[in-house]
Amino acid sequence: MTEAKKGTILYVEDNSDNRNLIRRVLEAEGYSVIDAINASQAIDKLEKNSVDLILMDINMPDMDGYTLTTKIKGIQRFSTIPIIAVTANVMRGDREKSLEAGCDGYIQKPIDIDTLAQQIERFTTRSSNV
Repeated sequence: MTEAKKGTILYVEDNSDNRNLIRRVLEAEGYSVIDAINASQAIDKLEKNSVDLILMDINMPDMDGYTLTTKIKGIQRFSTIPIIAVTANVMRGDREKSLEAGCDGYIQKPIDIDTLAQQIERFTTRSSNV
């Protein structure tokens, strides 16, 4: 497998249409994308891959993204990986709830594919400067 120019993103999302769309957009921008459809798969993929950023769906069936984010941030070697909440939860307080769970940022659905790459770029640039 060739190394991605811009880094590797783990996208945790149970909806295959969303996964396929985001993969196409991000790969066209030079990122490598690893998919996980649930919490246990996300942890497994983190264990086996070097990941630069995690896009975290909040509404998943087995474990919600808030809980999974808290779990990932609690694992020492993953605690510095930026996690961006990707959610249709856009009511007052949802962004704050994401940040309280440990997310480093928030992107609302439906995702604006025209600005997604710039949003990702901001988070990956910020984390590499830490």
